[in-house]
Amino acid sequence: MKKFLLVAVISVFALVLTACGGSGSSSDKANGSGKAKDGGSLIIGVTGDPEVINPNYSSDRVTLTIQQAVYAPLFWEVDGKPALAKSLDISDDNLTYTVKLKDGLTWHDGKPLTADDVVFTVNSILDTKQNSPNRGNFVFDDKPVKVEAVDDTTVKFTLPTVAPAFENTIKTFFPIPKHIFDGVENIEKSDKNKKPIGSGPYKFVEYKTGEYVSLERFNDYFDGKPKLDKVTFRITKDQNAANLALQNGEINLKSIQPSDRKKVEKASAVNIITYPENRLSYATFNENQPALKSKELRQALSYALDREEIIDAAYGSDEYAKPASSFLTENTKYFTDKVETYDQDIAKAKKLVKESGFDTSQKLTVYYLNNSKSQESIALYLQQQYKEIGVTLDLKPTDPNALSNITLDRKNADYSIALNGYIMGNDPDAYKSLFKSDEPYNYANYHNKDLDALWEKGAVTADDKERQEVYEKIQNTIADDAVIYPISYDNAVLALDSRYGGQKAATPQPVTMFRDLSKLYLTE
Repeated sequence: MKKFLLVAVISVFALVLTACGGSGSSSDKANGSGKAKDGGSLIIGVTGDPEVINPNYSSDRVTLTIQQAVYAPLFWEVDGKPALAKSLDISDDNLTYTVKLKDGLTWHDGKPLTADDVVFTVNSILDTKQNSPNRGNFVFDDKPVKVEAVDDTTVKFTLPTVAPAFENTIKTFFPIPKHIFDGVENIEKSDKNKKPIGSGPYKFVEYKTGEYVSLERFNDYFDGKPKLDKVTFRITKDQNAANLALQNGEINLKSIQPSDRKKVEKASAVNIITYPENRLSYATFNENQPALKSKELRQALSYALDREEIIDAAYGSDEYAKPASSFLTENTKYFTDKVETYDQDIAKAKKLVKESGFDTSQKLTVYYLNNSKSQESIALYLQQQYKEIGVTLDLKPTDPNALSNITLDRKNADYSIALNGYIMGNDPDAYKSLFKSDEPYNYANYHNKDLDALWEKGAVTADDKERQEVYEKIQNTIADDAVIYPISYDNAVLALDSRYGGQKAATPQPVTMFRDLSKLYLTE
């Protein structure tokens, strides 16, 4: 057998880290002696309420950020190093993946975490009655992966066919406790998710809708007792109010918008951490609206725009974003920028609007987050540019939770365009949940049976050159069909109270800010 640890090729983690607002450039710079205190608390600002704090269902940034503190994965996505797992063996025929868990793992309630929990989690994902959006990650050639517990700490996955994409699935897998969810008819809707029992560094204490989620230290955490006693996620939808709370010390850590950086640095005693987030910011065209079933209209709406102008309007600088091309991010395997990018051409856009037969007396709508200055700027830019080609665009700033519900409704026809963003990791198979016809995150409501077949082929193609050809064809098809308009590949900007250290060990990562909050500490 081949024995190795998963090694992610995510370029973000040749990290570009800078700590400003202090007197040095070290990413672990903090005020005080630099020695870690045992105890204290951390208040993290988040932009909305969590949805379902359960790894089988979590998908939005807020929920995933909280989940990262409550649950633990088998392997760290950042670098593929073991977390709950000890090792991974892959058979020579690439059909059997054997995961060995660390000894002595426990859930927050003291119950042992074993191979049975991993098996239960996979089977609950595969159970069609449980409606997990992750099911496709465990099905290849329409056949499910088989999973069994060899002993208390050993799990064997048997694939129906060679599937290189499965490596990424293992790398991003979080088990849930069998003793909590066994026999639950609908795990997603279960009240048990309101008081989650995980295995991460912090235990759930309390959740007050619209106010906070509070956690406390889990002393038996597999990677050592966390340094802080408490972590609180403070829900603050108004980002101006959140920045003021950061300035006043009422919030200690939050993701900030690039346009706010100078103001936050000037007013607050913080370290600023920036790094490539491997995130695509994009506009998606909703084909549930009859007018947008026209490829010509979608192409027209794309030709009306200029990415450089959008980035300047949204971020004020190319320091925080670069123009996008493919729907894949640059860190993703088989990425190509040799696709149709719709360089601005107003005359061509006008011609295509006419060819599409669109009735310009009708209005289109763009939905976007009402707490995002960058999305507001993008929406205003779209409105201005579409006016030039005779298309009227109404702006619909929307609450984050409401927008999530709207775009997750696969029958919704309210929005013409939705501004959104995603971080999908480094294997292209993960993106199929956004573009396959019947996938839950197909926000464009795009249906293409030929492309569906290509997605299936890509997941199980063993030859690297052939797999590359498949994904390059997928990228070109989605670009040619103008399914979405890729805007930019974005950087993350975090503000951390300068009294805290340990950020290098905590490891900044996409979506969740840090991979392991147990490593952050207050300095003496």
